Amino acid sequence: MNRREAVCGLVLAGFASALLARRAAAQVSKKLRIGYQKNGVLVIARRQAVLEKRLDRDGVGVEWVEFPAGPPLLEAMTAGEIDVGQVGDTPPIFAQAAGAPIVYVAGQSITNGQGILVRSDSDITALVGLKGKRIGFTKGSSAHNVVLLALEKTGLTYGDIVPVYLSPGDAAAAFARRSIDAWAVWDPYYAIGENVGGGRVLAHASALGKTNAFYIANRAFAAREPLLLRSVLDTLGETAQWAEAHRDQVAQALSDVTGVDLAIQAIAARRSSFAIGKLTDDIITTQQGVADRFFKLGLIPRPIVIREVIWAAPQS
Repeated sequence: MNRREAVCGLVLAGFASALLARRAAAQVSKKLRIGYQKNGVLVIARRQAVLEKRLDRDGVGVEWVEFPAGPPLLEAMTAGEIDVGQVGDTPPIFAQAAGAPIVYVAGQSITNGQGILVRSDSDITALVGLKGKRIGFTKGSSAHNVVLLALEKTGLTYGDIVPVYLSPGDAAAAFARRSIDAWAVWDPYYAIGENVGGGRVLAHASALGKTNAFYIANRAFAAREPLLLRSVLDTLGETAQWAEAHRDQVAQALSDVTGVDLAIQAIAARRSSFAIGKLTDDIITTQQGVADRFFKLGLIPRPIVIREVIWAAPQS
């Protein structure tokens, strides 16, 4: 088995296992189950209990389920364990390629909040210097796509680097002990590595290309509860507008929740885009490009069409 086949198999195995475990729930939901990571709008929404207040009048409870990254979040969604969540651009591509029952329901730009770090004393001064180097990142995450964008920009191939697949926490430790040469990651880990973790920015994602985050829903849930899902997105959109106008308070809230120093969260909050929007043709085209990039490299087993899994929101 070559490395491409191994990468594909390992990432898709989780989704395949989750598909076998999927629950066949048909009744109307009495509880909305939200998968979240400790960043962004969902953390603020949870802290302010905006969804609980909005949905309580309809007799719908809210359960929050934390995940360290997007791939395990979508594995849980595939298994029917959560209804909706937010992830970067790459996890839903691996999920769709594995046949996961998901739909895209909204988009959000994350171009400014991630990138590639090297040690401050590293002799790597340009992206071409990544050739032959060990790069740590979470497999199937948005950071995975950032690495591919960097390689594409410099003419390097995936075979020119040594990918080291690590969770953000494990990658931080590996970066600190110099067992990886570079680290691709998102905020707040990106800000931590840059400011207190001995790192230096080799490339911001904004210099490499567009990157987006997405709100994803379980397909059965979206079909069964379209009005509930729209209400959730409307509420999160209002929360996102609040966050755009109150970045200092966002930083404080995220610091309280994560334990990450306020100064670090302030950096992340200042460069974040919280706005949640519709899935425009531009966003869909960009995401299709990400999917095509992964297929071309043999990192997903088949070509996919993003438009096939775009949610048809109910009309007002």
